[in-house]
Amino acid sequence: MSDPFASGPSFTPPIGGDAQPQLGILAQYVKDLSFENPGAPQSLQSGPQQPQVQINVDVGARALGGDAYEAQVQINARAARGTETVFVVELTYAGLFQIRGFSQDQLQAVLLVECPRLLFPFARAIVADVTRDGGFPPLMINPIDFAQMLMRQQQEAAAPAGGGGFGGPPPGMPNITI
Repeated sequence: MSDPFASGPSFTPPIGGDAQPQLGILAQYVKDLSFENPGAPQSLQSGPQQPQVQINVDVGARALGGDAYEAQVQINARAARGTETVFVVELTYAGLFQIRGFSQDQLQAVLLVECPRLLFPFARAIVADVTRDGGFPPLMINPIDFAQMLMRQQQEAAAPAGGGGFGGPPPGMPNITI
């Protein structure tokens, strides 16, 4: 069977030197997308109060074999007026990356910081478009410091047991949440 990544970018080490670290984007795609507008058409009318919006962002990555990796950004947003849900958006936006020449320590940062940084503007635009297409003003998510997210997750992981945190990712899939 042929290599599915053979048609992707070709990475050639520089002549007369060691291979330099390389990161290539082979594909970007919507892995999962959901928009719910449970109270329409009433929810589209101006209510007595602005909805409160809660946004959660999660990133993850997994090895696919060789130098291929999948990184993803998950965005979950819920707008509510009191106890009434106005809308819910759930997006998993992923990318297929070819990564070479990084140490294991560097690889974690590339997968959980650099790859999400490259994917996030596209995911942000999709969320804005979907909420606009759902009849609401576009939901514009502020830029995210993925390096800070990773540092915070590493600090929490280093804290004594019982310090909270999430249940942990499946083996081979690092995960961080804000």
